[in-house]
Amino acid sequence: MTEALARGWLLAWIVFGAAPAGSLVLLLIHRITGGRWGEALAPCLRPAAALLPLVALGFLGVVVALPLLYPWAADPGTVKPDVASLYLNTALFAVRGAITLLGWSLLAGLVLAGRCTRLVAGLGLAFYGLTISLVPVDWILSLEPRFTSSAFGAGIALHQLLAALALAAVVSPSGLDAETAPDLANLLLATLLGVLYIGLMSYVVAWYGDLPPNAAYYLRREAGPYSGLIGAAVATGGLVPFLFLLVGAVRRSPGGLRLVGLLVLVGLVLRFCWLVVPAWGADADGAAVAAGLWLTGLVVVALLSLRLVARFGGRLGHA
Repeated sequence: MTEALARGWLLAWIVFGAAPAGSLVLLLIHRITGGRWGEALAPCLRPAAALLPLVALGFLGVVVALPLLYPWAADPGTVKPDVASLYLNTALFAVRGAITLLGWSLLAGLVLAGRCTRLVAGLGLAFYGLTISLVPVDWILSLEPRFTSSAFGAGIALHQLLAALALAAVVSPSGLDAETAPDLANLLLATLLGVLYIGLMSYVVAWYGDLPPNAAYYLRREAGPYSGLIGAAVATGGLVPFLFLLVGAVRRSPGGLRLVGLLVLVGLVLRFCWLVVPAWGADADGAAVAAGLWLTGLVVVALLSLRLVARFGGRLGHA
């Protein structure tokens, strides 16, 4: 695998895995709290969560290509010796990722099989909270190991939830009508505000701290086309949907929410590109093109997988 293809695979895999992980979390939350929103969105959330084993399988491609992706895997001297020996090394990276993705896949299987009790759902959310604080640092932040952010895991968790809600809005399952659409609109609005808040506050904290590694991280993302990229991401996936969600007619309309969901998904893709691509410097263009091709292929495989699961495993849209 060439360097550009490996990097494109990582970016496509991160984008592809957001909605399935977020769908699982929403299903676990609904198992505890109940509510008509979960029943209305289940025909979309359940098939999306069923893709988590496919996301876990895709992690193998990341592990195989580690030296092509992460500087610490190619040269352990890029991080402190104690960090390299106790945390950021190939073996522990693979173990943390495998435990996380297999655990998420098991939880999805329990939910889809109707064997997820409230206790299991609560423990599952605790497991997700622990793992989501670790693996985003591994998969994304360690591309530039000198940069640190204590809120990064929480930010990625909100990105995953937002991706799942936006996908549900785009799909507009049959249970989404004028009565349940406002519930989805409220969830979208709250999650969207969370994403914008954490993104802004992370920047403010880094600016206020004025540490060279943190400054270098953001300076790389202000150079060349990246300032326009994040501007488009914030406008398309943040500000415009936010304004739409303040309009009562949009909040009550599945068609209006479909447009909001589409804008949010586009903004999320741009946001993930902004987080990942600048870390690769001059080789970013080839990686971005490869990511588009890989992501297209993953979507096709996902659609075929869902069709097979629906055919041989029953309809996922029902509890």
